[in-house]
Amino acid sequence: MATDREPDLTWGAIQVRGAHENNLRDVSLDIPKRRLTVFTGVSGSGKSSLVFQTIAAESRRLLNETYAAFVQSFMGTPARPDVDSLDGLTTAIVVDQEPMGANPRSTVGTATDAHAMLRVIYSRLGTPHVGPASAFSFNTPAGTGKGVLTLEKGGKGHAAREVKELRISGGMCAECEGLGRVSTVDTDALLDRTRSLNEGAIVFPGYSPGGWNQRLYAESGYFDPDRKLRDFTAAELERLLHGPDTKIVFNGINITYEGLVDRITHQFLVKDADSLQPAVRAAVERVATFAPCPACGGTRLNALARSSLIEGRSIADCAAMQVSDLASFVRGLDAPGVRPMTDQLAALLDSFVSIGLGYLSLDRETSTLSGGETQRTRMVRHLGSSLTDVTYIFDEPTIGLHAHDVHQMNDLLRRLRDKGNTVLVVEHDPEVIRIADHVVDMGPGAGPHGGHVVYEGTVDGLLASGTATGRHLDIQLTVKQDPRPPRGSIPIRNARLHNLRDVSVDVPLGVLVAVTGVAGSGKSSLIHGCMPRTDPSVTVIDQSAIKGSRRSNPATYTGILDPIRKAFAAANGVKASLFSANSEGACPACNGLGMIYTDLAFMYDVASVCEVCEGRRYTDEVLEYRLRGRNVVEVLAMPVEEARDFFAERPVRVMLDRLADVGLGYISLGQELGTLSGGERQRLKLAIEMSGDTEVYVLDEPTTGLHMQDVENLVRLLERLVDAGRTVIVIEHNLDVIARADWVIDLGPGGGHDGGRVIFEGPPAALARAEQSLTGQYLRRRLEAGAAS
Repeated sequence: MATDREPDLTWGAIQVRGAHENNLRDVSLDIPKRRLTVFTGVSGSGKSSLVFQTIAAESRRLLNETYAAFVQSFMGTPARPDVDSLDGLTTAIVVDQEPMGANPRSTVGTATDAHAMLRVIYSRLGTPHVGPASAFSFNTPAGTGKGVLTLEKGGKGHAAREVKELRISGGMCAECEGLGRVSTVDTDALLDRTRSLNEGAIVFPGYSPGGWNQRLYAESGYFDPDRKLRDFTAAELERLLHGPDTKIVFNGINITYEGLVDRITHQFLVKDADSLQPAVRAAVERVATFAPCPACGGTRLNALARSSLIEGRSIADCAAMQVSDLASFVRGLDAPGVRPMTDQLAALLDSFVSIGLGYLSLDRETSTLSGGETQRTRMVRHLGSSLTDVTYIFDEPTIGLHAHDVHQMNDLLRRLRDKGNTVLVVEHDPEVIRIADHVVDMGPGAGPHGGHVVYEGTVDGLLASGTATGRHLDIQLTVKQDPRPPRGSIPIRNARLHNLRDVSVDVPLGVLVAVTGVAGSGKSSLIHGCMPRTDPSVTVIDQSAIKGSRRSNPATYTGILDPIRKAFAAANGVKASLFSANSEGACPACNGLGMIYTDLAFMYDVASVCEVCEGRRYTDEVLEYRLRGRNVVEVLAMPVEEARDFFAERPVRVMLDRLADVGLGYISLGQELGTLSGGERQRLKLAIEMSGDTEVYVLDEPTTGLHMQDVENLVRLLERLVDAGRTVIVIEHNLDVIARADWVIDLGPGGGHDGGRVIFEGPPAALARAEQSLTGQYLRRRLEAGAAS
C-alpha cells in the first residue's frame, strides 16, 4: 500500500483490522476522526464492502443490540461483519441511495418534516381557521362520534352518565383516502364469466380454486359456486363485486364479507406498484387504471383543509410550489407569533436549494425520486442538525448532480465535518476527491482483482501514486475536435411537458448526442417524455428497478442460466431442472431462496440464512454434480470476468463478453438483482439490448457509479455502437462524456420553472465558449485547469 504520510489522528481514528467482507483482502487501516475521508477506486474494488458492509454494518449492529436480542430468541444471532476488530466507532448515520419505501402516502414534505411545519403554520395563520395542524393532514381522516360516558364523581362509588361528542379534525380527502388518485377496476379483465367460481372465474393471483381467497366467495353462501358467472343475476354479480360488507361464518371463523373489487382495492391498489410481487404487479396493471381524484384534484386534502388560505394560497398550493419559490413565500410571511416556525421551515427549504433540489415540490411522492434525489432528500434532515462526533456515511452523493451542484455538495460535506463530525464518502467524482482531507484508494482491479488498499493519504500524494485513480485525476480533458456529421434527425416540436417552454429541437441521428443541463432543467422531460420512439426505433435504457423476485440474478435476467443448467445436465447425465433453485434442485427448507424471511408485522421483515442449505439454495445432492470441477453454487458465485475464462459454451460466453464490455465484469452471476445500483441495472439492460436491432439508444446517466477508468471504457463502447451505425443519446452530467460527444443539447439555464429552454446546441468545443451555459462554463474551467497543469 502506498502512502505519502501518516494520517492526522489528532481526534483519534476508526481502526479497522483484518477486514475480509466479500472481496476484501485482510484490509487494515486507520480512518481519522473529524475529517473528510473519500473512499475511491475502480468499480467493484471493495469500497462499499469496506465502508457499508463492514464499518456501517457493525455500527448498526452495535446500536441495535436490544432489537437483536429480541430477534435472537427465535431467529438466531445477527451476522457480524467479517472483520477481526473494529474500534473507535461512533454513532453512524448512513445516507445511501436506497428507496425511501413504497408507501404512496410518503412525499418529499412528509419525509423531511417540511409538511408538518407547514401544517402548524396554517393552523395558526390560515383564514378561515379550520382547526389544529391535523386538519391539514392528508393522513388523518375527519370524523365525529357520539356516545354515553360513565364518569366517577362525588366519591363513594357515585357515577354520572354524560353524553359526549368526539370530533376528529383531519384533512384527508374521503374520496381517495388521502392518496390523491382513484382507481377503476375493469371487471371484464378481473372475471372470466365463462367459468364458475370453483372453475377459477376470478382471474387474479391468490384467487385460484381451493385457495383461501377463492373459498371465501365460493363458500360465503351467497352464490352457487358451480354456476357460470354469465348466469349470475345482476344482484348476485353486484354482491360479488361490491358487497355490501356483511358478517359471515367462514371455515368456523366470524369474518367480514367484502366485495371483490373493494377487497382487491384495499389489498393492492392503494399500495405502490413497485412494492408488489411481480405476478401481482402485472395483474394490477392488467385490471386497474388510475386517475387523479376528482373530489380533491389530486391534492389529497378535503375541501375544508383547502379552504383555509394564507395570502391567497391554500396549503395544497404551497405543497405544489417549487421548493425555491416556497422558501421565498415563507420568508415573506409577516407573522411574529410563528416566527420560530417560519424561520425553521425557510432554513429547511433553503437546504433543498443548496444541494440542487430546489426544483422539487413538497407534494412529490418519494417513490418517484431517483437514487441521487433520494439520498440528497435524506441529507436535508441532517443539514441543520446540532449533533457532533457523529459518523456520516455517504454513497456517491454527487449522483445526478450537475458540475455546478457538485460544488454546493462539497460545501455541505465540509460543513458537516467542521461541526466536529467524521464524514466518510464513497465517491468517484474527481471534484469531491480533491476536497478530501484523507483519501483511501481501493484496487488495483475489480472483484477478485481488488480488495486491497492501494493508496492512503492526501490528494497530492494520490496524484503521484500511480494508481488508476491517481493517473486519471491527472489526465487533461480534451474535447472532440472532429465530430461526426449527422445523417438525419428526430424532430421534437413545441414540447411543453412539465417545465418545458414550447421547446422545438432536432436530435441528430448517427452520432453520439449528450443532453445536458442542471438537475431539473427538463432533460428527462424532453427525451423521455417528448421524443418520438417509433421511426426510427428507440430503446430507452434507464436506471429503474428491474422487475423480478428475490430469486432474480444476472444469470436469470440475461437468460444464460438455461444454457448453464443444460451444460451441467449434459456433463452429469441428469435433468437440467435439478440445477434450478426454482425447481427440483431447490432446498426444501427455504424453497431455493437461501434465506428464511420472517414477517414481524409492525416491524421490518427479518431475514436469516437458511440453516439447512446454509444459504446455498440447492440440496446437497445437486452440489455433488460438477462441471469442469465446479458445482452450480461455485459457478454462480463467479464474477463475470472469471466466468468468461471458465465457459466455452457460446451462448454463455457471448453474453458474458457484453457484460464485461459495459463495465460489469466484477458482479457475480448469482448476485441478487435487488443489490445492484441504478447504474449497474442500466448497464445490465444495455448488455442485453446490444444484440437487438434498435437504431437509437437512450441512456439516462450511464456513468452513475463508474470510476473514471470505467467511464473511459464506457465511452469507447458507446463510440463503437455509433461506428456500427447506431445513434446513442445520453442524458449526462459527466464532463468526460460531454467532451467526447459529437453534439450537445444543453437545457437550462436553471432548474424547475427557471429551466425548460434549450440554451445551446452544437459540438462540445463550441459549448466551452458558450457564456450563457453553466455546463459550458464548467467544461471550460476543466479544460483550462488541465491546460494550466
